[in-house]
Amino acid sequence: MLAANALFYAAFSRRDLPAMEALWARAEPVTCIHPGWNALIGRDEVLQSWRAILGNPASPSVESSGESAHVAGDLAWVLCTEAAPDGEVQLVATNLFRREEDGQWRLCHHQAGMLAKATPQAARTLN
Repeated sequence: MLAANALFYAAFSRRDLPAMEALWARAEPVTCIHPGWNALIGRDEVLQSWRAILGNPASPSVESSGESAHVAGDLAWVLCTEAAPDGEVQLVATNLFRREEDGQWRLCHHQAGMLAKATPQAARTLN
């Protein structure tokens, strides 16, 4: 699932909507909470939000770091920090994956929120 997590951030950084759509679960319920947004429920609503984010030229590029992976059978989650390349804004994120029938790990939930204080050590505090 760490590979799927890396693909998520690669799609985000490249603004690659087809890649982003391919990463989200098809057989499982899908939810997402972007920083400052209400909860989004359902694949259509979640993907509509990503279309808006990835299609907006003012949306920042985001990189992840400090990944901490946890697996419980066919369910896995990754905790990490997200930051714009300038490092001025840092978020903490949870990415929840489910292994679907085809054996692929796919996102079923993403949530990111502001860190109280962005620091260079923020990524290391998750490990």
